[in-house]
Amino acid sequence: MSLETQINQDIKAAMIAKDTIRLRGLRAIKAAILLANTEKGHAEELTEDGEIKVLQKLVKQRKESAEIYQQQDRKDLYTIEIEEMQVIEEYLPKQLEREEIENVVRGIIAETGASSIKDMGKVMGAANQKLAGQADGRTISEVVKSLLS
Repeated sequence: MSLETQINQDIKAAMIAKDTIRLRGLRAIKAAILLANTEKGHAEELTEDGEIKVLQKLVKQRKESAEIYQQQDRKDLYTIEIEEMQVIEEYLPKQLEREEIENVVRGIIAETGASSIKDMGKVMGAANQKLAGQADGRTISEVVKSLLS
């Protein structure tokens, strides 16, 4: 079952249950998927990887907004962003722990023969490909930097 179909079913269930928090998060996902499907130059249906990228983008936006709201002491808006982020994260693959990411990156460093921070681009490319959907780019970047330094 495609993510779009799953989201539509979950929206109906959330409406019936009158779960406004879940409904808000699901509608954000649906809007982002519709936007991605209708983007200029996008001819075919969104792939599973494309759907994951859309969801990761939504989570990243929510995290950044939540940080800003927290700095500005806007607890009401901060709470909304966190609630939506939690709903969106349910549809992402399980995120790896930092330890697991470090193990994968160590393997990539060994495979590529990287030895210094100059090889970061090579390692990041392979790590992003291997860990797609399982870790966010910022965490991968931090791990690669710390292991190559």
